[in-house]
Amino acid sequence: MSELELSILRARSIEALKQKARRGELFLTVAIGYVKSGRNRVEKDPDLRIREAIDLVFRRFDELQSIRQVHLWLRREGIMLPAVNYTRAADRAIVWKLPVYNTVHHILTNPIYAGAYAFGRTCSKVTIEAGRKRILRGIRRDRADWEVLLIDHHEGYLSWHDFERNQRLITDNATSKGLVPRGALRRGELLLGGLLRCGHCGRKLHVSYSGSNGNTGRYHCRGAQVNHGTDPCIGFGSLRVDQAVSAEVLQRLQPLGMEAAIKAIETSTVQAGEKRRHVELALEQARYEAAHARRQYDAVDPDNRPVAGELERRWNAALVAVRERQDELDALDRHKPEALGEEERRSLLRMGADLELAWHHGNATATTRKRIIRAVIREIVVAIEDDHIKMLVHWQGGDHTALSVRKNKAGHHRWGAPPDIEDLIRALARQLPDRAIASLLNRLGKTTGRLNGWTQSRVCTFRNQHDIAVYKKDERSERGEYTLQETAAKLGLRTMTVLRMIRAGDLKAEQYCKGTPWIIRHEDIEQLDIQHQSGRSGHSPLSQSQDQQIQLFQ
Repeated sequence: MSELELSILRARSIEALKQKARRGELFLTVAIGYVKSGRNRVEKDPDLRIREAIDLVFRRFDELQSIRQVHLWLRREGIMLPAVNYTRAADRAIVWKLPVYNTVHHILTNPIYAGAYAFGRTCSKVTIEAGRKRILRGIRRDRADWEVLLIDHHEGYLSWHDFERNQRLITDNATSKGLVPRGALRRGELLLGGLLRCGHCGRKLHVSYSGSNGNTGRYHCRGAQVNHGTDPCIGFGSLRVDQAVSAEVLQRLQPLGMEAAIKAIETSTVQAGEKRRHVELALEQARYEAAHARRQYDAVDPDNRPVAGELERRWNAALVAVRERQDELDALDRHKPEALGEEERRSLLRMGADLELAWHHGNATATTRKRIIRAVIREIVVAIEDDHIKMLVHWQGGDHTALSVRKNKAGHHRWGAPPDIEDLIRALARQLPDRAIASLLNRLGKTTGRLNGWTQSRVCTFRNQHDIAVYKKDERSERGEYTLQETAAKLGLRTMTVLRMIRAGDLKAEQYCKGTPWIIRHEDIEQLDIQHQSGRSGHSPLSQSQDQQIQLFQ
């Protein structure tokens, strides 16, 4: 047969395979969790243990949203996944073993589990090296370049919509794969890692930690500096930015708080039984294999010792496996977590009604907060204008929200008191001593930069740091200023009478903010018509109505 004829036959054979693939009938191998039904169809594996193991992988990915985290959880819990072992004795044998990363990755990225038939996901590339042909196989193609993709081809373990969502999450988890992916969740307390993009150069912002304990976080744009040796672009602390974005997220999610609390209660109940269900199915499978090994042993001639000895060994191994699965199930029952009590349920519902309480709860980890933020925010474009950090939040649904956060000045730190505290203490220092200022600040609910209450020494330290002069005795009287009590004593009136005069506008007075002392100037007191005000505060005139009678008491 000539080379031309061989080439024609090869081309026709390949085209016949492609035609069969276009009809969705070509199955060279079948993924775990499926079996061939006839020659041209596939269906779910009838083995319940296999189906539930595959479902468990997808449920865990919905919760953890990371292939690596799913893999680590399966290894940590000791949950085995099925794998195909092709042997000569059995064409397709199922073995159970602890999964490796590639096994979990294959399950979560294979479209067959979404009920789709795909062909041509990989291709080959021919190159010439040192004068010889070299073929590189297994090069992955983009989905748009697949030769065949038939959706709703067979029954799947998840919908095609959920499969596409999972692929977007996996793509976003890729680190150092361009400017678009956000990257996987990293360790640390900063909440916006991977979400911030520089509004000046368009690069993603990096995260860094410093300080004596390594707990002081910063966001900074260093792409141009690392790649081109230029100056750094922007950088700022994380505290105020994280707080502003968290507050905005909580405001958006508040209507969904109760629904999330109810789902958390249901999830806690489901998770407690997932591993037990997996072990129960493994025990059932082990018992079947032990019974099958016993039937094989009973069917053999006892005098045929070479065969009987091997079957006896298999039976003993199957019985040991049954014992191990039973011990594992008993251990789970002994260490079974207690169901949520009524008080815990009420606590969850209370936190669901108040998401801010749940957000700052001691058991809420930074990882949980990051997952919540990533679930609702796609990206945040940030730029620095003057002394403010301007942020444009791009939500997952397509909405946009502009936020602005004041940036610390050079030399300042995150533990500085709010700007309004300095103005308030500067005004109060001209009216009250440090001890009275501390008492007033505590009544107003003001705290220091470290969220502590105010004391006389803290007020004194704050004044010295901000060059605020100390209050001197009789300082107000020298300026001709009086408090509410001093004005009442000077006029010979009650304090409430003077306060009513101020509220009525008859007496001019100043108050820096609600709760601070009223200050009345000397010239305003001199201009006040005391007799007129006293007349207003006297008895009301008698009624002129003829229907009313006057009773005289002796």
